[in-house]
This record gives sequence, C-alpha cells and structure tokens, in this order.
Amino acid sequence: MLDQLRQIAIFAKTIDHGSFRAAARALHLSPSVVSHHVSQLERQLGTALIYRSTRKLSLTPDGECLLAAARAMIEAAESGLQAVSNQTQQPSGVLRVTAPAVLAQSKLVDQLAAFAIAHPYVRLSLDFSDVRRELIGDGFDVAIRMGWLKDSSLVARKLFDVRRRLVAAQTYFESRPDPVSPGDLSDWDWLELAPVWLKKPEFRKAAQRVVVSRPTPRISVNDAHALYGLTRSGAGLAIIPEFLVEADVTAGTLRYVLPDWSVSPVGVFAVWPPNAPRDGLVKHFVEFLAETPQMVARHRTG
Repeated sequence: MLDQLRQIAIFAKTIDHGSFRAAARALHLSPSVVSHHVSQLERQLGTALIYRSTRKLSLTPDGECLLAAARAMIEAAESGLQAVSNQTQQPSGVLRVTAPAVLAQSKLVDQLAAFAIAHPYVRLSLDFSDVRRELIGDGFDVAIRMGWLKDSSLVARKLFDVRRRLVAAQTYFESRPDPVSPGDLSDWDWLELAPVWLKKPEFRKAAQRVVVSRPTPRISVNDAHALYGLTRSGAGLAIIPEFLVEADVTAGTLRYVLPDWSVSPVGVFAVWPPNAPRDGLVKHFVEFLAETPQMVARHRTG
C-alpha cells in the first residue's frame, strides 16, 4: 500500500510537470525511475493511465479519474504536515522567479527587495529575461507575466497595473502639427512591440472612448527597451510603460502624444502551478507582492 501511494504521488507529479523528465527533475529522481513507478501503477491497476507520445503526455479517462484523487491525497498530506510543523517558523528555502526584463526598472524590484528583507531565510533566484520562460519546463516556482494572460492551467493573481503613455521624440514633433484626437495619428510612424501589437489600444478622455486601428508599423521589435530606444531616437511614436519614459519627458527629450488622452494600462500577474502547497513559500511570496503598498515606479539608470 505504501509503495502504491508513492506511485500515485509520482503519477500526479508527472502530469503536473508535463513529462517524465520534468517530473524527475522536480522529484530528484531519474526519468527511468519515474517512468517505472507509473508503469508499475498501471500494471497493478490493470489499466492505462497515460497516453505516451514522442511529443507529450495525455491522460486516459481512468487517468483523469485517478489524478483528481491523487491531488486530493497530496493536498491532504501537505496540509497535515503543515499543521504539525512550527507555525511560527519563518518561510525558508529557495524561490525561483522569472519576470520580463523591462520590469527590472519598475516597482517590482522594490517589492522583491522588501520581500527579501522581510524574509531573511528565503533565497531568491531571479531571472529577468526578454525570453518568455516556461514556468514548469524551465524549473521556476513563480512567473511574473506582463500583459493579457492566455487561458492556462496555471493559477494567476493580479499584482498591479502598469500605466502606459503614447510618446514620441521632441525631434519627431518638429515637422508635424500637434494631434488633437487619436484619429489624427493615422499617418504617423507607429513602432510596435510585437507581442502586444494585435491588442488594439484604447484611448480615453472624459466620456470619450476610442479604440485605434493602427497602420502597418514602420518598425516591429520584441523588446520594450529597444522600443523605448527607437522612440527616443526619433524613429516614430509608440506606447511605452510610463516608468521608462517619464525622466525623458521631464528632460524634454520625449513628449507625450495626446497628453489629455489616457491609454489602457497593462496588468502584471503572478502565475504558478496549481499543485503548489496552499501554505507554502509560493503563497507567502505572491500574497506579499499583492498586498505590499504600491510604491511609485521610478526609472532606474546606470
């Protein structure tokens, strides 16, 4: 019976991590050992639990039925262990977090520092990257996502909104009349951030609301810092996080386009696997970020 419980737990971890190799990495076992335990469980039950292919794993109907019970079993065990542990003990361990590179200049860094100060026994491993990391496949505990979340099996919680502004270089304005409304920008040189270009921007002014269909962009780029640099150099206009541009606007290098109109903000979310312990380190981390008083974002230089 004890061996079977272990096999059921390994089966659930295999599904949660998407492959034998990823589950083995999380469980500190070899992929062959993980595969062996799942195969043994299938033989004992006399039914297939997982459809195996060269590209992915998927559940059989019997596997779906067992997975629900397996997760309930694991959750009950984790809750029991937590109940008998020292409730006053400070959170500890290693927490691996990935976030978009642009947020390295946002208030998120202040919040991460505050968490580290408040939890001295937690070691943070932070990955700020222009490459969108896979949460489970790349071995992260929490991913910070910026933008509009796609449907996912992951758990998500909104942390804050990032204000965005439509900006262009002062030199770009010199040969153009000041626009009055979003419709005046149809012949301007738009620069795009490729991951969010298909999301049409919404401009608001008092009771007015305008969704802009932008022309084909003059330049398309997949990095917010590059978009900011191109805009600052006078290549066109772009919608950029306010914390990146406010210092240049103050200095007169950049100007807000249609300053009386606001652009829809973009959300920042924490996402994590559904099988993370309810009272574990991930929960403490996400709750801290979500509940920490929002500090004013500032542009960091150097």
